[in-house]
Amino acid sequence: MTEIVPVPLVTLAFEYELVTLPLASLLPVKSVGPTVKASQKYLQIAASVREVGLVEAPVVARDKMSGGLYLLLDGHLRVEALKDLGETEVECLVSTDDEAFTYNRRVNRLSAVQERAMIVRAMERGVSAEKIAAALCIHPVSVQRRVRMLDGICEEVVALLRDKQCPISAFEILRKMKPLRQIESAELMIGMNNYSIKYATLLLATTPQSALVEEGARKKAKGVSPEILARMERELAKLQATVTSIQDSYGRDTLELTVVRGYLTKLLKNNRVVRYLFQTRPEFLDEFQAIAETKLTLPVEVAA
Repeated sequence: MTEIVPVPLVTLAFEYELVTLPLASLLPVKSVGPTVKASQKYLQIAASVREVGLVEAPVVARDKMSGGLYLLLDGHLRVEALKDLGETEVECLVSTDDEAFTYNRRVNRLSAVQERAMIVRAMERGVSAEKIAAALCIHPVSVQRRVRMLDGICEEVVALLRDKQCPISAFEILRKMKPLRQIESAELMIGMNNYSIKYATLLLATTPQSALVEEGARKKAKGVSPEILARMERELAKLQATVTSIQDSYGRDTLELTVVRGYLTKLLKNNRVVRYLFQTRPEFLDEFQAIAETKLTLPVEVAA
């Protein structure tokens, strides 16, 4: 007769209903000092709360030591912004656990492409540029700049940089290149994990005139001779070919190295094998030990 194993009950992480609490009943687990309140991040949150309202409810936990009080686990800046606006209550999500370490540790920051998509969608629904600028705490001109960010950028580059922290100015530099060179530059930026304006400017400076949208659009690098530029172009082309070849085989090579490393680690735990290698093939032993001690480093995309 088959034994029936009882299924363990799943413990809910949060209570079913949101609760409205007085701001005075919230006990912050960290302080919000004057330096934080003067930061751009806080100013943007305060502007968003003022113009749009609270989008995400703060997370609290009931204080078991004193009735009627709640530990504020997540949302300190939002709560502080509400206090500055003169509010006295806030709607909160109540956690069943008072552990605050994991909150806000896996936040995915919006990329420039994703932010632009949100702005465009909001404007299509009738939200004015001034309203969006006020909510984001930026100038209305910056909103229009974000809307025009992808003008002249080919779809392949947009797909490549969709989730990358690539600044708006970098797209404005890529716009000066023809589509094929845009793709090459985007792949180089990804391969080097460098999306800075300086690197984008370097790619533009090493772009042949034939790959530019307009004649003379290439920014000349100060103190760099034509010979050095030509050499940089050749080296960048070689680097791109190397990066592409590594990307094609990286997953397979990493898997093979992981298997080999695990096998050698187990093999070197055998004293007889180690003694034999030491006596007959010491050069093999050194190499095997080096491989076994190798620390495999995953790329950011895989590690996340």
